[in-house]
Amino acid sequence: MPYVMSVILSRAIPEIDGLKPAHRKLLYTMFKMGLLKGNKTKSANVVGQTMRLNPHGDAAIYATMVRMSRGNESLLYPYVDSKGNFGKVYSRDMQYAASRYTEVKLEEICELLFADVDKGTVEFVPNYDGTDYEPLLLPVKVPTILINPNRGIAVGMASNIASFHLEDIVKATIALLKNPKANLLPLIKGPDFPTGAYCLEDEAVMKQVIEKGTGTFRLRAKAQIIEKENRIEVTEIPYGTTVEAIMDRIIVGVKDNAYKEISDVRDESDLKGLRLTIDAKRGTDMDQLLAKLYRDTPMEDTFSCNFNVLINAYPQQLGIRQLLIHWLDFRMDCVRGRLRYDINLDEKKLHLIKGLEKLLLDIDRVIALIRATPKEKDVVPALMKEFLLDEEQAEYVANIRLRNINREFIASRVKERQSLEDTIASNRELYDSEKGIKKFIENELKEILKKYRRPRKTELIAHVEEYVEEEVEMSEEPQILLLTQELYLKKIEKNQFDPKQEQRLKDGDEIVYQLESKEWGDLLIFTTEHRVFKLRVSECESVRPSELGIFLPHELGMNDGEEMVLALATDDYKGHVLFAFDRGKVAKIPLSSYATKTNRKLLVRAYDDSQSLVRALFLEEESSILLSRYERQKENWLLIDTELIPEKVTRHSQGVNVMRIGKSGRLTDMELTDASEKLKKFRSASIPSAGKVRRPFE
Repeated sequence: MPYVMSVILSRAIPEIDGLKPAHRKLLYTMFKMGLLKGNKTKSANVVGQTMRLNPHGDAAIYATMVRMSRGNESLLYPYVDSKGNFGKVYSRDMQYAASRYTEVKLEEICELLFADVDKGTVEFVPNYDGTDYEPLLLPVKVPTILINPNRGIAVGMASNIASFHLEDIVKATIALLKNPKANLLPLIKGPDFPTGAYCLEDEAVMKQVIEKGTGTFRLRAKAQIIEKENRIEVTEIPYGTTVEAIMDRIIVGVKDNAYKEISDVRDESDLKGLRLTIDAKRGTDMDQLLAKLYRDTPMEDTFSCNFNVLINAYPQQLGIRQLLIHWLDFRMDCVRGRLRYDINLDEKKLHLIKGLEKLLLDIDRVIALIRATPKEKDVVPALMKEFLLDEEQAEYVANIRLRNINREFIASRVKERQSLEDTIASNRELYDSEKGIKKFIENELKEILKKYRRPRKTELIAHVEEYVEEEVEMSEEPQILLLTQELYLKKIEKNQFDPKQEQRLKDGDEIVYQLESKEWGDLLIFTTEHRVFKLRVSECESVRPSELGIFLPHELGMNDGEEMVLALATDDYKGHVLFAFDRGKVAKIPLSSYATKTNRKLLVRAYDDSQSLVRALFLEEESSILLSRYERQKENWLLIDTELIPEKVTRHSQGVNVMRIGKSGRLTDMELTDASEKLKKFRSASIPSAGKVRRPFE
């Protein structure tokens, strides 16, 4: 339990200032190094200094810095101004350079994080070894918790906070200052992510995010169709995905013949920006291709909100409304802390000036007293006794330089007293007025918005064009599928098929399967590499008897040496596939386990790969099977009804023991049978069974 709490409190979940401890320690170190106004320094220098507050390895600290940098583009409002290669959040393979090669300083927006940090606004605590102090929180002037995305995974808990446009958040915060029940929906239009792209407007989702902190935003990549060149250029992608993930999915689709229109795909991204180029073949409907890519690849993705935040060291799931209310409470405490600090400072100064005033009308007497005092250490006690001053006042008077004892100095001190009294009174009035503090925060937010307002990156759109697969008019006539040993496929309409007509085949080839299916059915081919290839019958061209047909290894992208173990055709995915293995196990898998919602061309782990396959059979309905075993120069047969074999839903199931086999034996065959009278003696009513010895001529 202590470890769980440590992860939640110290690592994974952000606090109301929008930062995790690792972020805060790094930024505060850079602030103390003077990197808010000064020149850039080597990243390695910052990493080394940060170790005084954060006892982690340099690699972890540098990775934290990278994610906050402008170069990496992870944040909507970056905190670290960077020089050099910091990688890109949208690229999995674009690695950032080592810390000795890059330089950093704080971004200007960090003024909003550190303003008045050392003036009583936040609490300071000792660092891990007690040699320094660090702030528990930063007195952020804007709700940074909502203007930068934040992700974290703790133990049994996660946080996934979307970023929003600064103007939306400032307007919503001001609205809540005036009315905690204000309607925020018209003010916060939608998220704004560092990687841009499109976000589909959804009022119901936005309302849920505002009130509960949960909901899912639908994001789409920004892509431009260049008709003259048959090209699609993607320049912005959904936050959280990578250009490599999109490319990988497209390449798999091309191999599966899902994107026959695509001729090439290239990642042309560099440090200047993202660009993914997709070349299409001539005559391609580019709008349809783009819609298909949105449907099938991470070019369209989602961002699931889970606004978990630490409030006073307790994790809470809060909507935008409650988050902003908590932030306002925090900010009001910061403002009060600054006012309290200023009041105390001014009161101390006023106290000193009041002591000085007691001496202003008798300066000569003061000078005489100091001259008459034999020892320096006795000056302050003498002043205290003679003019009824306290020690602080007497010390202040004693330290006044001789050149300042003139009318101008005395007059300015008198004026300063009045100014200090007015300032203290004004600050006390503001300190005691909640309404006044709220107005102060409102004005502060308006000034910040004027300075840091910038265009939205993520474009909100009302609707998107969905990909609709074109309805192809299909023949009701059954189709005959002829499959040869060398995997040539011929499709012939049944009413045109003549079994007696000679079919053209390659020398030495022969037809091993004659299947029947409707146009909307699928042809499934199981192979020796534990894969199943699926081919829509309607996608196969009809051929004449004089043609060889479709060469499936090329059409399906099969590997060299990959052979067929079973072929079947179905238009309803009813029935079962039986897999018999050499150690006597049989797996009975429903054909529906191979059905997919999308038109996938390939399924891996189609059957168990930990055993040697002996035979695979398609079982349209329950029947009888005959298994044979060879052991100690004897052959045993076993006849059972397939109802005895329990169904296994998992495609790669190992199956159940059906035929008992010794160490030196193995299953040699399995076949469907009509269970004739002469096979009756081999029947067993239960499994597993050893079967009976087959005698010669049986």
